[in-house]
Amino acid sequence: MRRSRIVSCASAFLVAVAASAFTGPATAPAAPRATALDYVALGDSYSAGVGAGDYVTSDAACFRSSRAYPVLWAATHASSFSFTACNGARTTDVLAEQLGPLDARTDLVSISVGGSDSGYGRVMATCVLPGTSACLSAVTRARSYMDGVLPANLDRLYSAIRAKAPGAHVVVLGYPHFYQVRGTCQGGLHSEERSALNAAVDHLNGVIAGRATAHGFTFADVRTVFTGHEICSSSPWLRSVEWLNLTESYHPTASGQALGYLPLLTSAA
Repeated sequence: MRRSRIVSCASAFLVAVAASAFTGPATAPAAPRATALDYVALGDSYSAGVGAGDYVTSDAACFRSSRAYPVLWAATHASSFSFTACNGARTTDVLAEQLGPLDARTDLVSISVGGSDSGYGRVMATCVLPGTSACLSAVTRARSYMDGVLPANLDRLYSAIRAKAPGAHVVVLGYPHFYQVRGTCQGGLHSEERSALNAAVDHLNGVIAGRATAHGFTFADVRTVFTGHEICSSSPWLRSVEWLNLTESYHPTASGQALGYLPLLTSAA
């Protein structure tokens, strides 16, 4: 009698299991976990977050900001995060000082670099002073460097990144136009100078994009995102020259990091 009751209960259980296979579970299954990502952020001042404020005091020389797009992205997507981007970094600096965290486990790398190599700090320092001819000459010298020296430096750096992180998805982020040429600014640079600076940014982005693509990396173009938010626009995401804080001049604000660069990295990654 006891054995038949056990068989009966077992039969009822099997019927219930079979029925559930056709009717589906009473509650929805738990959502799958997001993939854990090991993320490393390399590069220059645009990746470090210069201009966004709220700098990490232990990295005072690099001006790494808690409002920089790599920090914002890592907060919601990364399982581990290394932030080595630094103000003023050139390709040689990134190669020598920033690649330590990369290894075979690295899933994502972001980088912006090339502006400091091309001497954009010196160019802007020249252009904010009176004299269109001197500004245009400085732009010409920068473009010559972009064509003559920068491509090989980018190749060496990109090859090193790939060698240290062979499985990583690498996102190379470019630079925005500085100026809305016919914008709201009164005085300052002439429209010819603003146009020349924007054209040089276009040239720089073209060189960077070409080398990034050749190495199988993703190039993320920020110019469209920043359209309508350049210096001299009604809602700028870039700082103009700031005589009391020259380091932050011509860099994205916190809005530029959060509303410009961050969505672009999210889309590319």
